[in-house]
Amino acid sequence: MSSIPAVATFMFTGIISHLGKVESVEGAKFAFSAPTSFVKSLRKGSSVAINGVCLTLKNSPGGRKFDVDLMPESIKRTSFSDLKKGDFVNLEVAMGANERFEGHIVQGHIDGTAKLVSVKKQGNSRLMTFVVPGPLTKYIAEKGSIAVNGISLTVIGTKGNQFTVGIIPYTWENTMLKQLKTGDKVNIEVDILAKYLEKLVKNVKKTH
Repeated sequence: MSSIPAVATFMFTGIISHLGKVESVEGAKFAFSAPTSFVKSLRKGSSVAINGVCLTLKNSPGGRKFDVDLMPESIKRTSFSDLKKGDFVNLEVAMGANERFEGHIVQGHIDGTAKLVSVKKQGNSRLMTFVVPGPLTKYIAEKGSIAVNGISLTVIGTKGNQFTVGIIPYTWENTMLKQLKTGDKVNIEVDILAKYLEKLVKNVKKTH
């Protein structure tokens, strides 16, 4: 039986490996810089999650820089519409088939954006509360998984159209969350299992 090639990739896990920075925005073309160790792992056609959005490198990266093109629809539906030169972004390359799974299943398909409502310090951590569009609230459950700007997080509380996540010191220091201000938008991807369950339940009801 043949083995799966080590280069095979199929998804993300929400474990941020590096921080990048926006170098330029020219219409639908976004250029980023990142540590050399990250850029060296990329090649033309590589899939990379930038603030949770799965994107494909159009050209081979050079030095510490790489760029991607976004469709107008992607810019409109994500926080990329607010990105500007100098902003930090979370980066994750697609997971290899032989790598250890540490977060939760993250596709890089953004369901919508949320706005930061508050940040409160609690002991050595931060509690961040976001408000989300009404249709997404049904997929967000206490102790469930959610990806915020590509970060795999656990929901620790919900109320109406708001949810709260706890941020440990490591995540706070090594992602772009500490750059956020009240009112800023973030990309949200709800747990794919919740969406599949919803569809299965609907199909069951149709057959009875």
